[in-house]
This record gives sequence, structure tokens and C-alpha cells, in this order.
Amino acid sequence: MTPKLAEVDSLTIHAIVNDEIDQISPSPHPAVKHPQSFMGAPLKPLPAGTQRGGASLQMRMDSLCCGAHGLSLLITVTRDGKSHSLLFDAGPEEAVWERNVTRLDLDPSAIERIVLSHWHRDHSGGILSAVRMIEAAKKNSDSGDAQKVVVDLHPDRPDFRGVMAHEPISLEPDPSFAEIEEAGAAVFTSDEVHTALDDTFLISGSIPRRTSYEGGIRGGIRFTPEGKWEKDELIMDERLVMCNLKGRGLVVFTGCSHAGVVNVARHAIELGGGVPFYTLVGGYHLADGTLEKLEKSMQDLKALKPQVLMPGHCTGWRFKVAIEKEMPGCMAPIFGGTKYELI
Repeated sequence: MTPKLAEVDSLTIHAIVNDEIDQISPSPHPAVKHPQSFMGAPLKPLPAGTQRGGASLQMRMDSLCCGAHGLSLLITVTRDGKSHSLLFDAGPEEAVWERNVTRLDLDPSAIERIVLSHWHRDHSGGILSAVRMIEAAKKNSDSGDAQKVVVDLHPDRPDFRGVMAHEPISLEPDPSFAEIEEAGAAVFTSDEVHTALDDTFLISGSIPRRTSYEGGIRGGIRFTPEGKWEKDELIMDERLVMCNLKGRGLVVFTGCSHAGVVNVARHAIELGGGVPFYTLVGGYHLADGTLEKLEKSMQDLKALKPQVLMPGHCTGWRFKVAIEKEMPGCMAPIFGGTKYELI
């Protein structure tokens, strides 16, 4: 039986890490609010005694986030006056996550749970830095929260993943369970559907693969305990996270959509138990898709009638152009360093 997902009153997203940044463009969707023209960047006070025509603050370039190949979203919801914050993925590198969180002037102590969408380094690489910063921030705060941050992981962690080219090409290893615990977290593993943080978030198990054209990552391989590389294109450890936003519906978060963006959306709708499908946020993994895959993905995604599409990371510019053409006014792409309010 699918656990019940509680309705939340509000939802905001800080895109800590994303492949692209855009500090200037306005939001193209009236239901997605974010700053533009650099107005979301933290401002710094001018040095004492500085005379600059009445200005007391300045915007520095080292306050802006940097893009990186990966994804990390800080999702904050409120329900009945209480807020919960969940970190969905942690980007590709410890230094990137630490730098961008610092530049955004975020409070890591508010993060109660980290959910890893799947075992790929561009999503897991910053986890150890995130855990250390969260635990250090809690010790320095007045919250008195002695609970360790929970890192929610699929139990099937490959020793290495890679891609088969002219020869096997290995990726960096993901942080191990032991390393995550040593950094200060409480590790929780599950391959089943479950809720978290007073049932305000739902984390899926493996996503069913039902479409004929969404075949995972071409050439994907994993290193076996026997010391051999084996085919691993489907990335079956991939999971989605979702919330039920009051008056809107399902807000679905996807790390890379190796399961296929349509399979992700359809499975979220199944888990939602009749709640309308509102938006899909994250990587759609269509940057390297064939023209046929892009066309079929658009056809089937459009049939699900999302009210907003918020692509980022590995979606690719071709599918973003297709969304704007086929579903004008529906898209609000995500960019690194930007805070989004779903209103």
C-alpha cells in the first residue's frame, strides 16, 4: 500500500547546483516566482567609511553561484505553520556544493534529510561536504537539534559505474555508506516507497519501465565484485521525490530521468492516488536523445497535461525548445543559484 502524502501549504526550491545559470531573465510562468536582473544575489555591505552616493550595499561577482554538471535542489515546504527542508541530490563535487551554498547565504542547519536520486557522481559528489556543513551549522546554531541529518539512499550502490566506448570508461566512485556515516550522517537505505518529514515528501522505489523508447543511458556499465564490467543501462536504483502542493497538485522531482521522463511522470501520477499532476522539476535526460525519442517523449508528456514544466541539468536545449513550441507558456526552466517559489 502506498503511504499517504500530506498536502503542503507552500513550496520553494533553491537550485544550489545546475548545469546552467541565468541571473537575468524573468520567470516565463506566472505561477513560478523568482528574482531577475541579479536581484536574487546576496548583497554585501560597502567597507566602513565608503562614500558612494548613498549606496551602502554592493553586488559582488563572487556572490553568484557557478554552474556545474550535476543537480542539487533544496526543497522547503510548509504545512500548518511548520517548515521542512529536504536536499535532493548534492551535485558533482564537494567544493561546488560548499561554494554555492556559501554564496547563496543559506543555512545548512535547516536541512533535515538528504535524498540521493541515484548512484551517479554528478548527483552524489557533494554529499560528504553537505553532511559536514549541515552538522557543523547545527552545532553553531541555537536550535539544539541533536538529530543527525538523515541521508536517504537506495541500497544497491555499485562499486563503480561507467560507460562503454572504445574501452570501458569508469566514473569516480560515489561516496560509500561508511564515508557518509563518518561525515556525521545517519544512513537510511530503502528500495521501497516511503514518506519523510511528517509525510510532506514521498520517495519512490524503483521506477517501472513501460515505454518502448526510454531505454536508460546508452552504453551504461557497472563494475561487478568479480572484477568485470557488465551492462547497466537502466539505472534501476533511480528514484523520484514528490510533494502535494495545496491548490496545485503533484510537484515531482527527478534527478536524471534515466528511467525516462514519461515513465517518471506516469509513476508519480500512480503514486499520487488521484492528485493532479502539476509539475516535473529536474533533469529530463534528453540532451543526447534521438529525434524519435524526443518526439515521443513530447507527445506522451503533453498528454499528461502538466501545468508547469521545470527542466534543468541533462534535459538539453533541443527539448526545451520543443516544450516552448509544443506547450507555449508551460515552461519555467531551472538555473543554478536561483530560488523558485511555486505560487
